[in-house]
Amino acid sequence: MTIEETRRDTRRSTGVVRPDEDQPLGSIGSRMRDGVGSWLKSPALDFYGLIVIGTLLISVGLVMVLSSSAVLNISRGNSGFAGLFRQGTFAALGLVLLVVAALLPPAFYRKAAWPLLALGLALQCLVFVPGLGWAVDGNQNWIRVAGQTLQPSEFLKLALAVWLGALLAMKRPLLRKPAHLLFPLVPGVVVALGMVMLGHDLGTMMIMALLVAGAVWVSGVPRRWFLAAGVAALVAVIGLTVTSANRMARIGNWIHGICEGDSCYQSDQGLMGLAEGGWWGVGLGQSRQKWGRLPAAEDDYIFAIIGEELGLIGTLGVLLLFTVLALILFRMITRIDDHFMQITIAGISAWLLGQAFVNMMVVTGMLPVIGVPLPFISSGGSALLASMAALGVLISFARREPGAPEAISARMASVRSSVGVLPAPRDAAPSSARRTGRSKPSSATTKATGSSKRPTAAQSGSNTKSAQSTKNTKSTKGAQRSGSSAASGTSRSSARSSTSAARRSPSSRRTR
Repeated sequence: MTIEETRRDTRRSTGVVRPDEDQPLGSIGSRMRDGVGSWLKSPALDFYGLIVIGTLLISVGLVMVLSSSAVLNISRGNSGFAGLFRQGTFAALGLVLLVVAALLPPAFYRKAAWPLLALGLALQCLVFVPGLGWAVDGNQNWIRVAGQTLQPSEFLKLALAVWLGALLAMKRPLLRKPAHLLFPLVPGVVVALGMVMLGHDLGTMMIMALLVAGAVWVSGVPRRWFLAAGVAALVAVIGLTVTSANRMARIGNWIHGICEGDSCYQSDQGLMGLAEGGWWGVGLGQSRQKWGRLPAAEDDYIFAIIGEELGLIGTLGVLLLFTVLALILFRMITRIDDHFMQITIAGISAWLLGQAFVNMMVVTGMLPVIGVPLPFISSGGSALLASMAALGVLISFARREPGAPEAISARMASVRSSVGVLPAPRDAAPSSARRTGRSKPSSATTKATGSSKRPTAAQSGSNTKSAQSTKNTKSTKGAQRSGSSAASGTSRSSARSSTSAARRSPSSRRTR
């Protein structure tokens, strides 16, 4: 066996990744597949995914609200950042709601389902109070308090989703019986949707109908009853549309493409903004439609501003975020065993995702104009607060997935341990002491040693005498050494002088 074959056998036998000539960095593809596969199988994936997707959507919304509202705010004499400050304030309040909703256990929502529905209906009734209700474009669906407007129907959506989850989960074994299916489900849904429809807000009512359909479908209602309810809802929507000249004009414009006057102005300007954006967009903040051309540029038609400034890539990015959110919510429904959480997640999913795709389809001309905002992105305090509260409920449910609490706790423990490990303090001793292996004692040790070895008065006296005697002895020895050295010096000098005298005498010369 050659040396090369031996090395190959060693590489196969060990689990260590070793580079070779063909793959200097090892099998990166297999390692990436293993890492992504383990990440996708993580029980805490939905928990972290909701946090990441929600953060990205809200961040995109804040940036685009600033971009789409700056010009109009400046033209009105306000700061160009007024829209950002307003939306940022609602985002901060929504963050508080999100954290509180995420920390509450699912059992709380189950018990509070009926009070939440009652509160939502009570708020919705306030839109009909004279002096408090506020109408916008013919829709009596807002209340105005201290100069601030609030849309109660947004909070009614969340309350309805929680109520449907609690009710259908409790009646799940009895859903095949018509009496248990009809009461109290149908009266509660009719009252909630009817109060919104009394304010002439067909778009919001249709989104709430999607919410109910999603919750009922996941609950396991027999298909024949589901289809019957769908047909009845379709007939009701057609009837409400036919009886309204404004709605019929919108549908006619969408079908035939022929508009009288400026009835198609908003939709045409939205499509023009998308067309001007092209692939890459004209640049962030460089939109032309937001200069008063496109009505509701920061609200219902903010998706057109995204397409104009960020191009097709930007719109596909937003679409990708909502698609990932849909996959996460679908994964949650399939992993969670609790029927209440499954039905509630389905209702919230149908609400947020349905509203998002309806808004994008309206802007792109695939549906007639329906006044619904883009969740998390469009300007509007009520919609943002309700959406973030719903996201908090979803995060609370994601924390209770099988294996998720353990995975999240392990991750938090690893983060705390990594943060808690600090580098050892550097030795304060000088370099010479470190080289000789000596260490400088601490001040406390020096004090303790000094106090323990402090001499008494008698000891100090004896120590003084011994020191003096030692000193005298040393001086005596030194004197003796100096005397002996002086004598030896004298003898050497006398010897030298006698030698020199003998050399100079003539007798000595004659003797030689």
